Amino acid sequence: MHEAGAILLDLFIIYAVARLAGELFERLRQPAVVGELLAGALIGPYGLGIIGVPNPGLIDLFHGDPTAAQEALDLVYNLVSELGVVVLLFMVGLETRLDQAVRVGPRALAVALAGVVVPFVLGFGLTEYLGHPRAESLFVGAAMVATSVGITARVLRDLHATATPEARIILGAAVIDDILGLMVLAVVVGLSATGQVSLLEVGLIVAQAVGFTVLVVLIGVGAIRRLDLHLDRLRVENAPLAVALITMLGLAALASQVGLAAIVGAFLAGMVFAESRQQHKLHEETQPIYQFLAPFFFVITGSHVDWRVFLDGSVIGLALVITALAILGKVVGCGLPAAGLGLRSMAIIGVGMAPRGEVGLIIASVGRSLDAVSEAIFSVVVIMSVLTTLAAPPVLRLLVRPAAEGAKGTRGRAQPG
Repeated sequence: MHEAGAILLDLFIIYAVARLAGELFERLRQPAVVGELLAGALIGPYGLGIIGVPNPGLIDLFHGDPTAAQEALDLVYNLVSELGVVVLLFMVGLETRLDQAVRVGPRALAVALAGVVVPFVLGFGLTEYLGHPRAESLFVGAAMVATSVGITARVLRDLHATATPEARIILGAAVIDDILGLMVLAVVVGLSATGQVSLLEVGLIVAQAVGFTVLVVLIGVGAIRRLDLHLDRLRVENAPLAVALITMLGLAALASQVGLAAIVGAFLAGMVFAESRQQHKLHEETQPIYQFLAPFFFVITGSHVDWRVFLDGSVIGLALVITALAILGKVVGCGLPAAGLGLRSMAIIGVGMAPRGEVGLIIASVGRSLDAVSEAIFSVVVIMSVLTTLAAPPVLRLLVRPAAEGAKGTRGRAQPG
């Protein structure tokens, strides 16, 4: 029980620091999410070591094995972090009606496709030109394809801008981007590990991902429209919220099983319940859960950043070039398909798709685990992921705020709480 108390103390520190950092950055007119990410890096194992390091009691519990104790602690952190981003995307889904998503579908598809092709070509092309091994070039390209929609979704929610056309395009493109990213990663891993790609395996991954998304939307929306009136008849306390949370967790878990990010399942669950006549009430009741859990995701994500890689002069130059190309690739690649909506909208969509966040870090870790990338290239991808994550929210806030203020009344009614 003492070990559980120590982990609870860590969670207390994480949440308290998240709120303090968020308050500070809001007063500085910067997004709270940036403060939370930086706070995580400061108190994490690569910073002050206040969190993320197993105490002696936890190590003793694992028979003196510090590696096992660290893995157990990481598992707890990752679970809490995942719950935070799952609830965040569920909330965003609750604010996205199916007809709105369908309306921007073709443009979202174009944004996703260009947002995959352009960054991959830039990342792969540069590292290949510089003479790096083919496997490294492939992983750099794959990491530049990634989009961490959780970062953008948080900024859009804080600005009450999730009902804007730009936000709906970003969220729709992010779901498609996740499917395309899976395909790219499968191809890259296959080429790096065996030198060949199983088209059957790639086709199966894509079919599962697309089938899951389509079935959830079609079946889920139809089901909620038929069963909505019966939820209040259930005897369990606050039945509509209970059913919504069960659906959120179930679809998040199922999305993971078919290879998608759990947040895709959570977002689709939110979209399903956005069709409910109780959407307004569900939004209000889920808000406190979101306020409690979401900050854990951003602080814990920040704690994974090893700031020592920024001190390596041999990689920082390449990392800055890769970062610039990563931002350019998304801003241009995702912005151009939005032509016709105006320059500001094009910029919002491009910048909104730019953060790589934890997704880029995961791809870099996969490459390292396969011995497909050197420590130098791994550090380059880590720096790129961190810088794109920190740079996007302030720029997005500057771009979105004028539009949000221009329609403040309408948006305020659309998104209570």
